[in-house]
Formats: sequence, C-alpha cells, structure tokens
Amino acid sequence: MPGPPTDRGLNTDRLTRDLLFVLLVVVLALAAWQLSFVLLLAFGGTLLAILFRNLANMLSLHTPLKIGVSLFIVILAILGALIAVAMLAGPRLVGQFGQLSASIPETLDGIENWLSHTDLGAWLLDEVEGAEEGPRFNILGTIGGTLSASLGILANVVILLTVAIFLAIDPDLYRAGLLHLVPMSRRPRAQEILDEVGTGLWRWLAGQALDMLAVALLTGVGLWLLGIPLPLLLGIIAGLTNFIPFVGPFLSGIPAVLVAFSQSPMDAVWTAVLFVAVQQFEGNVLLPIIQKRVAALPPVLIVLAVAGFGILFGVAGIFLATPLLLVVMILVRMLYVEDMLGDREIDEKIGKPKDEDEDAQSSSAVRGPPEIGGERPEPRRSTSVGGKLG
Repeated sequence: MPGPPTDRGLNTDRLTRDLLFVLLVVVLALAAWQLSFVLLLAFGGTLLAILFRNLANMLSLHTPLKIGVSLFIVILAILGALIAVAMLAGPRLVGQFGQLSASIPETLDGIENWLSHTDLGAWLLDEVEGAEEGPRFNILGTIGGTLSASLGILANVVILLTVAIFLAIDPDLYRAGLLHLVPMSRRPRAQEILDEVGTGLWRWLAGQALDMLAVALLTGVGLWLLGIPLPLLLGIIAGLTNFIPFVGPFLSGIPAVLVAFSQSPMDAVWTAVLFVAVQQFEGNVLLPIIQKRVAALPPVLIVLAVAGFGILFGVAGIFLATPLLLVVMILVRMLYVEDMLGDREIDEKIGKPKDEDEDAQSSSAVRGPPEIGGERPEPRRSTSVGGKLG
C-alpha cells in the first residue's frame, strides 16, 4: 500500500496549483488587453442598461405598468425622441456643420494674416512653417479621418445598444452569472457590491446628464446673445464634450473661438470669456449641487484617470474615464478599505455621495422598524440594473 503523502509531495502539488493559477491570471490579463475595446463596449452598454432600467423602474413605480412594459416604453421613447430631434433639427445642424467646416480655412487664413502684422506673430508663423500645410492641414485631416470612420462608429453604436437592451431586459441572468464566480460564503457581499456599483453609476449618469444639459443651454444662449454664428451647433458640441472632464470644455471652445474670430478678434475674446464664465458657474455652483447626490470624485484622480485611460484605450477610454474611476473607487472602498482593513468610517471623499448618511437615516425613519415577530418588512423595489422584471 502506498504510504501517506509526504510534506514534500504536498508542497509540490501546492506549488503546481499556484503556478497554474498565476498562468491563468496572466492569460486572462493578456486576453483582456487584446479585447480591451470590446470590454469598453460592454461597460458602455452596461451604463446604458442602467439608464434604461432605472427609468423603467421609475415609470413602473408611479404607474400600474409592469417593469417589462415600462422598459419597452422607455426604450421606445428614447429612440423616438432621438429620431424626432434628428428629423426636426437634423437638417439645420447639418447645414451649420457645413458652415463650420467651410469657415475654418477662412478663419485660419485670417488668423495667419493677423499674426503676420506683429513681431511675435511673425516669429510664431516662422516656427510652424515647417509643417506640411500648417494647422489647417491637421484640422481638415482630422475631420476627414472622422468622416471616413463613420461606418465603424455606426457599427459600434449598434453593438452598444444591443448590449444595453439585452442587459436591461434580463439583468438577473447576468448578475447570477457573475455571482456564480464568487464562493458561496462571499456571494451576499458580492451582491451588495454590485448593488452599490449600479446605484453609484445611476447617480453619476443622472448628474452628468443634468450637467451636460445646463452647459449646452448656457453656452448656446450665450453665443446667441453675443451674435456668434451657429449657436445651436456650438452649444450642442459644448454639452456633449462636457462628458469629458477638464478636456471637454477646451475641445468645445476651439471651434467656437474660431467661428467668432471669423467675425472679429474681439468676438473671439468675448467667446473665450463666455466659455470661462460657463465653466466657472459649472464648477462653483452646479457641480456642488450635483455632488450632493452623486459620488464626489477627487479632481486630481479624474485628471489622472482621463490621462491614463486615454493612453491605454484611446478616445473610448477618455470618454469612459470618469465612470470607470467611480467603479474602481467603489471597489477599493468596499473590497480593500472596508473588508481587508476593517475601516467602515469612510467619508464622502472615497466614492460616496456627500449626503448618503443623511439619506440613509431619513429612509430608515420613513420605513420604520421591522414588524413584530421577527418578520422583515417588504423590500423596496430595486432601482439598479440588477432589478427583477415584473
């Protein structure tokens, strides 16, 4: 009969398992790197699914409609609104975009002529004359490259919407799949983390939508009052690019200042002042109000996230940098700070809304104590993407 396993044999088996585990982690990391864009599409689809699901939950809570019917109405309403906007404002926006594209070369010629009459401007022109066609070549080349990639963008949008719709229809299926990857003893905590991530992303989406709408309206109205051409298009560009923190306002300000400069240098100055004023209002008035309901993300981490995810994943990483940072901060807070370090005294600066404690106290007071006899009160309907279909 074979004797009992020796310590050396046990150590060898354990070393083999550890090596296989490390190899598996390396293979998964390499696969994730190669499929990084697909994973970003999945994350973007998850964001849209959270939006669809929470809007459907809100509709279902205030109407007798079941969640499945509410979800269908929400998706149909959003798509219908986008189609209506495209039909009503689309021709005007296309015309304004054509005017914007046509005005850029003329504006650049005017800037070059204006700079050539000053010593500093002449020196700057001499420094950049080695470029093939100067700034105009770069800008027009970028526009041409963007238009040539429109088919790929359309395909990505279709994939994004498909992922979002299927996730929103049956989120429990995918939630259960994730939970089955976690040991049984840790599944309640894993479910709590998923709920926290879903709630955090929903609050961020709601706050971001309000922020983008306010910036678009303020910028568009301000440009219209200043008499700058194309205020509707430039306002929409300002609102959309505001999705990218810090970099977005700068990107939206460039075409607006160029269009204003085509009228006069003073109009360009006032346009720049307008953009600075809008950003000051957003940062000092609007964002503090929004951050009372969403996670207060440290500005330095946002800047580093935009730079880091932009280097790793390109334009898609820049657009999704803030929600990715939010997810990372929630995971670090719950998995490392709370579970590993045992520190439950987390303030709002680590991925929590500023008034979360007050909300928890008020909601507890509204719900009241559990019923006598040990029965638990009926749970509230979920507002995260993991809610069940009615």
